[in-house]
Amino acid sequence: MPGTGTNGASVESKALKDALATATPHGRKLSATARPGTLKRLLGYVFRYKAHMAVSIVCILLSAAAQAGSAVFLQSLIDSYILPLVGAADPDWGPLIRALTLMGCLYAVGTVSTWLYNWLLVAVSQGTLKTIRDEMFAHQQTLPIRYFDTHEHGDTMSHYTNDTDTLRQAISQSFPQMFASVVSALAALISMIWLSVPVTLFVLVFTAVLIVVVRHLVTRSGHYFLLQQQSIGEVNAFVEEAVNGQKVIKVFNHEPATAEQFRARNDELFDATAKANTYGNVTMPVVGNMGYLLYILLAVFGGAWALAGWGNFGLEGTGSLTLGTLVSLLTLSRSFTNPIGQVSQQFNMVMMALAGASRIFTLLDEPSEEDGGTVTLVNVELGDDGRTMTETDRKTGHWAWKREAGDDGTRSLAAASALSPKAAEVAAKAREQAVTSPDGRLTLLRGDVRFTDVTFGYNPDKPVLHDITWFAKPGQKIALVGATGAGKTTVTNLINRFYDVQQGQILYDGISVKGIRKPDLRRSLGIVLQDVNLFTGTVMDNIRYGRLDATDEECIEAAKLTNADGFIRMLPQGYQTVLEGDGSGLSQGQRQLISIARAAVADPPCLILDEATSSIDTRTESVVQAGMDNLMKGRTVFVIAHRLSTIRNSDVIMVLDHGRIIERGSHDELIAKKGEYYQLYTGAVELE
Repeated sequence: MPGTGTNGASVESKALKDALATATPHGRKLSATARPGTLKRLLGYVFRYKAHMAVSIVCILLSAAAQAGSAVFLQSLIDSYILPLVGAADPDWGPLIRALTLMGCLYAVGTVSTWLYNWLLVAVSQGTLKTIRDEMFAHQQTLPIRYFDTHEHGDTMSHYTNDTDTLRQAISQSFPQMFASVVSALAALISMIWLSVPVTLFVLVFTAVLIVVVRHLVTRSGHYFLLQQQSIGEVNAFVEEAVNGQKVIKVFNHEPATAEQFRARNDELFDATAKANTYGNVTMPVVGNMGYLLYILLAVFGGAWALAGWGNFGLEGTGSLTLGTLVSLLTLSRSFTNPIGQVSQQFNMVMMALAGASRIFTLLDEPSEEDGGTVTLVNVELGDDGRTMTETDRKTGHWAWKREAGDDGTRSLAAASALSPKAAEVAAKAREQAVTSPDGRLTLLRGDVRFTDVTFGYNPDKPVLHDITWFAKPGQKIALVGATGAGKTTVTNLINRFYDVQQGQILYDGISVKGIRKPDLRRSLGIVLQDVNLFTGTVMDNIRYGRLDATDEECIEAAKLTNADGFIRMLPQGYQTVLEGDGSGLSQGQRQLISIARAAVADPPCLILDEATSSIDTRTESVVQAGMDNLMKGRTVFVIAHRLSTIRNSDVIMVLDHGRIIERGSHDELIAKKGEYYQLYTGAVELE
């Protein structure tokens, strides 16, 4: 009975996480400051809507001017229109009605201006968020696998929800409200100076005390609002992880421990949010009450001043402090102090938005996946001699690697000069067997893969592979066997350049994979993983994911080839059945067959099967295995399997141990040696 072992399907998870994940989010110290330049960068997005912003700014100025003008108008309304009518025997109401009409027009202008700029800023905020989300998602597609291996998915998702929502509120409400408040305060200040310089100085002294108090409150609340925004990302990441691992949590009765871990993160969020809102909610009442105190002081001392007939001077001239002037100053004092409270209130929202924007720009500034390759994959027509190749746009079934002009392969030879004698021999053999056009620019894609002196570690200080040298000839089935963490999946990650080697070379048809453009390299490779990802859409859409230009007929042929057609036709709508929730309504074997059909429709010359049957039962495995056997015909195949019975027919079996190849040969050869593979196959030792 062939021996079985532990599941090694993850991307050398232990080595990867030890090397890359420096700390869990819960263990990281949260930063309470936004990145320098965040505000300037955010405003750069906002001011892409130049016309909207120009009209909005004009409307804000008109609204502030209307508010200040109406307060100043109270002076003449009372002194020039209302008081002369008091006690008059035959009052003339015409001037008063005209004055009130004018004042009503002034208020109407302010109201319309306020409505218009708020309406325009909704379009600006939504357009800005759409642009940012588009850029985030587009950039996310360019990030290397390393980024996703070291960042929790829930925290990344939080950029698209919580962080962008804070931007919406800031752009549509906080920024314009702060600008409007500042303009209103300036307009009120100028109006007060126009009416009375002494009263203005009194208001300014009182306001200085108010600002000191508000500054303390805003500084504290801003600090905690930043922490709140980051804590939300932490909570989202943990919830997403817990939801994905719910079955594991229940199987191991880990609910209490998970709840406790969540409680710790939620306590951090609660603490930051409670303190942020405590300071934030206190700010406006403090400003309001101090504003009322100023109003009372002005009313008492200003009334006494006016009754005493003391002199007054302002930009409009000198004279006594009249009742109308006092009423205008009282109104203007409120118009001057209230914006301070509004600015402080919105400042907290701005701090949250800057924290969210800082997190978004951190994602946008993550370096994209480096390529550096220049060799492309093209369709060719193959001559009768099997060597003459002509590039064509027509699908011929033959592919070739195309070097850029001036590249005849000598750079790859130069890179191989530092290899050990054994590796240099393997590299030279690869180039000898490569089918290359006379001009050296086209090399037929055959699936010859060779590792030469390859050393690699997810952390360069902790190598996972050590001086690996081996080769896979075109059409061979290569099986990788070894304990979890031995380096099996790392080998396949290096072939498709999810990671690049630190030392040595990987040759593909005699060409260094570092010289091949990543999209073209990955187009030549099909991958079937243990963990199947199905996307929301029809079964046909999920199969076509392997090649987006595939026809329905080609998708159906791929399903038939891989034994998926039978069960698909039994689904309610057949190939048009909509899958949701990662295909949760299907069995693991059915999901795996769809993923194999997806690889089949891509029609790659090389295939990687990473624990593709480890999660299904033996009976289903036979169906899936038959589908994979059909797919593997005529291709170079790399198989990682913990069920050793599934790799008996492999051309070459390589046994890895701690990143080194300790045995290589066919099944019969390795059994005859009675070495490590024999021990694993007979069950004498486990894959541990």
